[in-house]
Amino acid sequence: MPSDLAFLVTTLTRRGLLKPGSPRRVAAQLGALRNWGFSLAGELRQAAARDPDRVALIDEERGEISYRELLDRAERLARSLRARYGVAEGDRIGVLCRNHAGLVETALAGGLLGADIVLVNTGLSGAQLATVAEEQRIRLLVHDAEFLDRVVGLPAEVERVDDREYPELVAGAPLGELRPPGRDGRTIVLTSGTTGTPKGARRPTPSGLGPLVAIIGRIPLHNGVRMMIAAPLFHTWGYAALQMAFALRGTVVLHRRFEPLAALAAVQRHSCTALFAVPVMVQRLLEVPPPATRPPLEVVAVSGSALPGGLATRFMDRYGDVLYNLYGSTEVSWAAIATPAELRRAPTTAGRPPHGTRLVIVDRRGEPTPTGQVGRILVGNELLFEGYTAGGPEQEGRGGPVDGRLLDTGDLGHLDADGLLYVDGRADDMIVSGGENVYPSEVENLLAKLPQVREVAVIGVPDRTYGQRLAAYLVLHPGETLDPDAVREYVRRYRARFSVPRDVLFVPALPRNATGKVLTRELRRYHRA
Repeated sequence: MPSDLAFLVTTLTRRGLLKPGSPRRVAAQLGALRNWGFSLAGELRQAAARDPDRVALIDEERGEISYRELLDRAERLARSLRARYGVAEGDRIGVLCRNHAGLVETALAGGLLGADIVLVNTGLSGAQLATVAEEQRIRLLVHDAEFLDRVVGLPAEVERVDDREYPELVAGAPLGELRPPGRDGRTIVLTSGTTGTPKGARRPTPSGLGPLVAIIGRIPLHNGVRMMIAAPLFHTWGYAALQMAFALRGTVVLHRRFEPLAALAAVQRHSCTALFAVPVMVQRLLEVPPPATRPPLEVVAVSGSALPGGLATRFMDRYGDVLYNLYGSTEVSWAAIATPAELRRAPTTAGRPPHGTRLVIVDRRGEPTPTGQVGRILVGNELLFEGYTAGGPEQEGRGGPVDGRLLDTGDLGHLDADGLLYVDGRADDMIVSGGENVYPSEVENLLAKLPQVREVAVIGVPDRTYGQRLAAYLVLHPGETLDPDAVREYVRRYRARFSVPRDVLFVPALPRNATGKVLTRELRRYHRA
């Protein structure tokens, strides 16, 4: 048996996906995948065929809904969108929603019609939203009522539906049949937009079980998992969690907004064994009193930004060795996954590439670097994005696939002697200070270990003498104090002279986008060059 097939069968068996079932239901499940593919809608159909009465979603506002009921609602919504708004194959539906069942149903309805779904970041301003709607050629925007003030400036041709209209659209759906569309609807995820208006990245539909197996081969998610998705569903990581949950015929728990105490209570109440989050959420969980009894979590999977130094160890000391860190991006999906054992040994590691993933570190000439040497991170896997979308022709990804199989992540990193990956920062974040290459993330991780520091960001700023210099922005825990000279001396003790931040500023909070990434352009308002 070929190694790839052997790994697939072994992993699916270990995760409980090859358990025997009713021959009739198994046949219906396989038929759903054959006819509808491995899109979100296809995964819903296979789950509804195999386990129709299993709870698919628990929306804290709307309650429980089974796979059978979710499929029925998604089909009704699809028929209403087709009849009332003329949505057809190839059209684009924008979704501007927080984490709730309405977002899921809209994404499913679009997929059933062969329409593309544009997942819109809830942190966009009205002006950014109008630009995104025009560039992405959005025909219909489905949004939460709380965003009414942001949608008023949309182009006149963009029709709008807010979440208060969901019940009528579902209840009043016309009769009709939904056949598999002639094209798979694509999911378009917006890049994080930390430096301006985000671009749309067109995500491919999985062609089989390979992507799922790659992830669950490293992260032990099982058939029937009860999963709380705290990460925003408009983010690649949150949406990927939803896809995995449906593929595993699991139960998804959703809250509109993340609040640490409410999240912990929901995990306990619904017996969740998995939590998908972004790193800043994990940090916030450590800032509230732990529950009297440890939650039943077996997996806490994070992605979206780097884990600050020491956070992994502190979290596992409180909640057990359950933390998994996936390093990837909207463009490459995944590159490496760190397990709890690896994070115990090296808290800042990004881990190892999962099965079927190729990862190479190269120098400026494109040659592989020796162990320990920093270079560009290139990745190849089954789910590289298909290009950026814009108002005109589809745009190629950053630099395009290297040799047709690898994509440049835009990050710098290195591998240690054991093959563990470390991300040293964005290629465009590295600064040259007095002729020396300096990586801000290295100083960030060091300063994050100070007990007084709640969070920290380090960036490069212009310098008349050295070209660039480091500036550190620190948020302290309540009641704590630090002296800028003490901070510099601490860095000087552990790092080279050119890594010492010339500017040390104490700020009330770090500006972040909706996925928790620090907005470096906003930091500069604290700084005087």
